[in-house]
Order: sequence, then structure tokens, then C-alpha cells
Amino acid sequence: MRKFIDLHLHLDGSVPVATVKKLMQEHNLPKLSDQELAHELLVDNSCASLEQFLQKFALPNQLMQSKHDLETIVFDLLCELKKQGLVYAEIRFAPQLHTKKGLSQRQVITATISGIKKFYQKQKEDKNQPELHAGLILCLMRFANNEAENMETVKLAKDFLGKGVVGLDLAGAEGPIPNINYQQFFKQAQQLNIPYTIHAGEAAGPDSIRQALEMGAKRIGHGIRCTEDQELTQYLIEHQIILECCATSNMNTKAFDQIDSYPIKKMLHMGMRVTLNSDDMTVSNTNLSHEYQLLEEKTALTPEEETTLYLNAVDAAFTTPDEKIRLRALIQK
Repeated sequence: MRKFIDLHLHLDGSVPVATVKKLMQEHNLPKLSDQELAHELLVDNSCASLEQFLQKFALPNQLMQSKHDLETIVFDLLCELKKQGLVYAEIRFAPQLHTKKGLSQRQVITATISGIKKFYQKQKEDKNQPELHAGLILCLMRFANNEAENMETVKLAKDFLGKGVVGLDLAGAEGPIPNINYQQFFKQAQQLNIPYTIHAGEAAGPDSIRQALEMGAKRIGHGIRCTEDQELTQYLIEHQIILECCATSNMNTKAFDQIDSYPIKKMLHMGMRVTLNSDDMTVSNTNLSHEYQLLEEKTALTPEEETTLYLNAVDAAFTTPDEKIRLRALIQK
């Protein structure tokens, strides 16, 4: 079984369907048929933009407003990832989105860490498979008037750094508000020595990537549209900036239109530090194994190229030197 690493995985976009059903029942929500549930949770070919894609997060977010629900979702997701062969995952979410029923951001983070700890306890029973280790990336949101919430997330990331949290991110609809407007939060993150990645170059073009770089990002969430700008591409190669590519998701959001010409293989051969990730397993109806299989079939991705993608992910991971040694050993076995 292959050993996978996912650096770009959204919690609210990856709630297992079985968990959604279980929590809907617990909350006495109206029962939906499998077809109705799929319509609520999964995108189809009619999805025309990132904004439309983001509408599929409404139901999962409704089920992520209590400590029990958050702990359950993290635990169930990690069990699912372990079955798929993952050995390391960074799971991202915005604590401020889960405070609608009275939880504080701190309580939200504590509940998700509790889900990881519960999974680690269960994992001890399984001696046959390599361990799956997970870290949390806390997302700031691109909203118009949430400066206080975003700054609170930055400060909490510092409080929980190394205790379950591994870094920060900036997420939400790209375009309406430019990345550079959030520079103050990442200056603060730099001062607090918090690693971070920034969503850019997905719905918005190369300029959004330039802004993320100006804000000190060494990792870019997506970044696929860098290929539209040769000078920017060269800069990314020279500075070994990591791109967290997500193929199926990029098709869903129309950031890229043909999987056959998805450029990850080409980018790899240009010397770019690219990684392959799932983004939103439930919304995009995918997983990391499927992503690799898809690119093998459609772009002739080779085992050697896949190993490079895995090793790029190890280098980019917001984790300890010891964990990187463990991951490299697992990949090179």
C-alpha cells in the first residue's frame, strides 16, 4: 500500500458522508435520501465557479457547531484517511466559522485536538499499518469586517502551536478582497514564528500569488495559475516555493478546464516544488489515492514523479525534523 501525505485538506469540505448522516440523525434533522444528500454535499459538472463550489459547505458547517460534533468529525475523518493509506495530514479549518452556537474559537480548536487525541488512542490498536500523524492549520477568512476574529485566530495559533496546531492559512472566496489586505495578520504570524500558507492563484490569477509572496508565504494553497506568468513561474522555481496543487478541485472550480492538460507533471520537470492534495474530499468526491490514479491515467504520471511529489510534501510539511525523517523512511521503503 502506498504512503500518502496530504498538505491541503479542508475539514468542512471533507466530512465523511456517513458522519453527516450520523450527526443529522443525532440533531433530528429531516432525513435526506442519498440522492438529496449528494446534491447538498457534492459538486457536479454544472459547478461554474469557486463561489458556487463554496455553497456545498453550508450543511457540513451546520453540523460543526458543538464540541461533540467537531471531535466526532475529526476522529471519523482520520479513521477514513488511515484506511486510505495516509501517514501524514494537515487538516485546515477556520475556527471563527464554528462559533454560531456559543463556542469560542479556543473551544473549537480544543475540540478538534481532542478528536486527534481520540484517534491516536484508537490507532495504538493497529500495529500492522504505519501511524497517521495529523496537524491542524487554522484559517483566517477573507470577509469584509472580521479583523478581530482573524487576529484572535492568529493569537490562538501561537497558543496551540506544537500542541495540535501546525500553522495558519488565509481562505475564502478569492478575488473580491485582495490577499494583500490581510498583510497585518501575517506580519503578526511572522513575529510569533507561526508557519503559514496562503490560498492564491486559484480563482484569482498570478497577482494573488505575487501578493501572497509579498506577505512572506513559502507555501501557496493551489497556485496553479502561476503558469499564466512566465516571470512568476521562474521566481517560484528559483525560491523553491511549494505549491499545494489539487487537481479535481481545480476542475470543479474552473480554475483549470482539462484534466488531460493539468500541468503538475510539466511543473515538476521545470523544477517547481509541487505537491498533490485532495482539498475537499467530500465536496469533490475524491481522495488522494484517486488524485494520483487520475493523473497516472490522464497525464502519464510515473512512479518516480510520484515519489518526487511525496518527498516535496515531506519537505513542505509544517512538522518536526524527526517526523520528516520518519516520513522519508516510509516513502523510500
